[in-house]
Amino acid sequence: MTNALTNFLDTNGVILADGATGTNLFNMGLQAGDAPEIWNVEEADKIRALYQGSVDAGSDLFLTNTFGGTSARLKLHEAQNRVGELNRIGAELGREVADKAGRPVIVAGSVGPTGEIMQPVGSLSHADAVEMFHEQADALKAGGADVLWLETISAPEEFRAAAEAFALVDMPWCGTMSFDTAGRTMMGVTSADLAQLVETLPNPPAAFGANCGTGASDILRTVLGFAAQGTERPLISKGNAGIPKYVDGHIHYDGTPELMGQYATMARDSGATIIGGCCGTMPAHLREMRKALDSAPSGSRPTLDQITDALGPFSSASDGTGDDAAPERRTRRRRRA
Repeated sequence: MTNALTNFLDTNGVILADGATGTNLFNMGLQAGDAPEIWNVEEADKIRALYQGSVDAGSDLFLTNTFGGTSARLKLHEAQNRVGELNRIGAELGREVADKAGRPVIVAGSVGPTGEIMQPVGSLSHADAVEMFHEQADALKAGGADVLWLETISAPEEFRAAAEAFALVDMPWCGTMSFDTAGRTMMGVTSADLAQLVETLPNPPAAFGANCGTGASDILRTVLGFAAQGTERPLISKGNAGIPKYVDGHIHYDGTPELMGQYATMARDSGATIIGGCCGTMPAHLREMRKALDSAPSGSRPTLDQITDALGPFSSASDGTGDDAAPERRTRRRRRA
């Protein structure tokens, strides 16, 4: 499928995505418990500034402020009847910023998890999940998004439902899961599982990978896991800016811009072609990532030891796939430290 994303990759090889949405909006005054999506209407200038910050820092792609834009998530804020409005406007604001950039910039319509647990474990049916994702995707398409971007998914059932919904609106899409539980998603999916899952979908993603999770080291180990499956699809790495720490009543991520620059080049060398940041990643981080990707030559695929030497230790001994070499590496790292 030819689209803005694949065209860009064919021309440039690597895409720098954006950073955090929540972290940046909290710095603009969003309060805990507020629905960020409502700011698309009530604080449109701040959402434009959010998008512009990424573009000015050098991002080739940014996500819309629509992560919680399904009716299930908006219902928590009594806004379940505003799915079309909030998602469409979120994408329209993105289109406005991208079209003024003076260079190609991709608007990715962010679609997060529904927050519900799907059958048979939970009560959300496949048909209802497809309907929710379809409603959101339709509005993002109407607002001018170039590509749909499913992110922070844990369950394969939800991934499949979104893929089916996105086929109904006939848009290209990307999909990432969050491997935040000892190398697995909260529902037990491994990097190998996701790489195999995307090949079974009637409507597979244009690119897939990982976002959020724990630190930069862990997500690179996951990317290496994708690459080890021999996939030919573009891989996504959108890692947090370090590890979250509670400081003076606020969550602070300890990853410096310089560390994220190293992370970006190591993500590229690990096999990722769409590279960005997640929680804690600010424009200052993105500028260093842009600089590093533009100036550092490509290198060989890093080893686990090289990753931990550069970016810090893994949060778990294994990536969840049964590789028993990882615990030995982490033990050596901790002894030397």
